[in-house]
Amino acid sequence: MSDGQTTAEHGFEDVLGYLKESRGFDFTGYKRTSLMRRVRHRMNQIGIDDYGDYIDQLQVNADEFSALFNTILINVTAFFRDPEAWAYLQEEVIPALLAERGPDDPVRVWSAGCASGEEAYSLAIALTEAMGIERFRQQVKIYATDVDEEALTHARQATYTDRDLQALPPDLVSRYFEQHNDRYVFRKDLRRSVIFGRNDLVQDAPISRIDLLTCRNTLMYFNQETQARILGRFHFALAPNGVLFLGKAEMLLSHSRIFDPIDLKRRIFRKTASGTVAPTTPPALAVVHDRRVDLDE
Repeated sequence: MSDGQTTAEHGFEDVLGYLKESRGFDFTGYKRTSLMRRVRHRMNQIGIDDYGDYIDQLQVNADEFSALFNTILINVTAFFRDPEAWAYLQEEVIPALLAERGPDDPVRVWSAGCASGEEAYSLAIALTEAMGIERFRQQVKIYATDVDEEALTHARQATYTDRDLQALPPDLVSRYFEQHNDRYVFRKDLRRSVIFGRNDLVQDAPISRIDLLTCRNTLMYFNQETQARILGRFHFALAPNGVLFLGKAEMLLSHSRIFDPIDLKRRIFRKTASGTVAPTTPPALAVVHDRRVDLDE
């Protein structure tokens, strides 16, 4: 029995090793029992019982990565997901970033792969807490992009359930959300600073002059070559000393020294001044078409 279990564990570790090698997704720190259960669930869905056979499937079917990651990362988006990393961002990174800017300087933020908007509104809350409402409204623009139009529609509506907000302290809920029946809507006056639009990280030009760029648990959907290309675009997007905030499971797979870690454990990096990267497309300003229709109603 123990031999069989050992073999299974070895096969499972081989799958994790392949995911790390091919997608840069590092599962260090994830609970093995939960992880194994979710991988087995996905394997059962497509009728594969052997880990080696499943690696073969991943090698020939690129879409299987997305299906697997979606199975693993159930409820992938949430307000202030990974609270420790967000606390560090709020207590250390954002104050330092604001200290480098004058009281009237614009602050430009990009939430890349924003899904249904929780990350973008978390950024709005974090910056408002640091700056105050008036400065936030006058200085901050948060560009929130995704390729999923359905998710963007949800994000623009800014409407969430009690369960969606369960990780937020009650005082933040009362300050930043208005309750309508059993739903909570993010404050309209602050929502004007959050601009949602479709942007394909692989195909579309990056937004420019960004001070803080968050892209959490998105890079792992791409192979190493594409990740490197996206990271090159992020480097171009960021202003000098701009900050990149990745998901806790992602590694920075770039051979060129274009980012330095501010805090490696929390996956927070700074754009290097000397790092160079060859752009794969001519640098251009991305146009994010905002189709919010509810703001002035």
